Amino acid sequence: MNYDVIIIGSGPGGYVAAIRASQLGLKTAVVERAELGGICLNWGCIPTKALLKSAQVFNYIKHAENYGIEIKGEAKPDFPGMVKRSRDVAAGMSKGIEYLFKKNKIDHLKGLGKIKPGKKVDVTDDAGKTTEFSAKHIIVATGARSKELPNLKQDGKKIIGYREAMTLPKQPKSMVVVGSGAIGSEFAYFYNSIGTEVTLVEFLPNIVPLEDEEVSKQLGRSFKKAKMKVMVGSSVESVDTKGKLCKVKIKTKKGEETVEAEIVLSAVGISTNLDGIGLEDVGIKTEKDKVVVDQYYGTGVEGYYAIGDIVSGPALAHVASAEGICCVEKIAGLNPEPIDYGNIPGCTYTVPEVASVGMTEKQAKEAGFEIKVGKFPFTASGKASAGGNKDGFVKVVFDAKYGEWLGAHFIGDNVTEMIAEAVVARKLETTGHEILKSIHPHPTMSEAVMEAVAAAYGEVIHL
Repeated sequence: MNYDVIIIGSGPGGYVAAIRASQLGLKTAVVERAELGGICLNWGCIPTKALLKSAQVFNYIKHAENYGIEIKGEAKPDFPGMVKRSRDVAAGMSKGIEYLFKKNKIDHLKGLGKIKPGKKVDVTDDAGKTTEFSAKHIIVATGARSKELPNLKQDGKKIIGYREAMTLPKQPKSMVVVGSGAIGSEFAYFYNSIGTEVTLVEFLPNIVPLEDEEVSKQLGRSFKKAKMKVMVGSSVESVDTKGKLCKVKIKTKKGEETVEAEIVLSAVGISTNLDGIGLEDVGIKTEKDKVVVDQYYGTGVEGYYAIGDIVSGPALAHVASAEGICCVEKIAGLNPEPIDYGNIPGCTYTVPEVASVGMTEKQAKEAGFEIKVGKFPFTASGKASAGGNKDGFVKVVFDAKYGEWLGAHFIGDNVTEMIAEAVVARKLETTGHEILKSIHPHPTMSEAVMEAVAAAYGEVIHL
């Protein structure tokens, strides 16, 4: 059977690329051996947000008296119920992808895909039967998995990855989370919120280390206020799993410390899924565990492309989707604009939330810019006060000479919904003055953006 496009992998890169290809009139198939939607929909972005919502609701109930509500009796987390809700949400989203495939006449080739020379793909099903398919264009979008460190081997029971963290049979009384990127911080927040004693260990000097330093320190303060133990500048040297509790040996600036916990969650990053998919057979080049591609995701071997976590760039769902669309539009003969990787928003869904785009203050200075920096704390926000959580702030960085918006760094309630303003403004090359003179609604969290810009230009009203 011949196709215009075959895509290996149905994550947010693969399925979005397939739908766009079909819209452009290309006969399309997707190879997927597991659930449609990939890790993001089934074991990542979506089910984790369902768990985090459960934790947020539980926290509201615990502090109901702060909102003038009396609840008789003690609220308790139903951990299996939270997990079930999360899995149900993921299952519903996966079924939604099935519907979109049918609507767009996309074939789902169930099985494990392996690319071959001559623009061919072998698909091996669960019974071991292999069928060969061909296409004019083949896109590899196989994604990534939880990274394993030599001294932190995952056994799926006591030392786990993010996948097991979503489906534990019972809530652990204690947990050590290793790594404080988005995955580690979100799970640390979730388990801490429902009563698990959490220790968060980060090798670098600050948690969420890719964020602006002020944001990282604010999240650290918020975590500590929530009675989470945060250890920065620290590394896990070994884990003894022989006893009932794991004995985690942690190297700190002050020496070694042993922390006992029921579960150790390894959240030290991801490894790309490149093994056994035929890259070497076709002659596709890789470098540092990534496929080498051009600005339209061509691999250098005619007719073969790669997108998503397996290529260089931020390993984020929305990046993979954008890459997939760009790739198939180029295949279809359109003239898509290459992705600007300097304008990619990043979000962490803890409480408070974290969202950012562009350069940090430090990066802007290192790049040689003369800058204007504005900051507006949510302690001065009427909406944040009414909402009951004043932790956080909006911070903006501008080029002093031309007014270019270099970076935006938000921490607070709902800031992941606010960061798009900065992304669009930067895309349109909007200046600080134009943001300042754009009327923002009151009372909202988003008006803090206008206030932060005003602070950068010496015109802030509410500080």
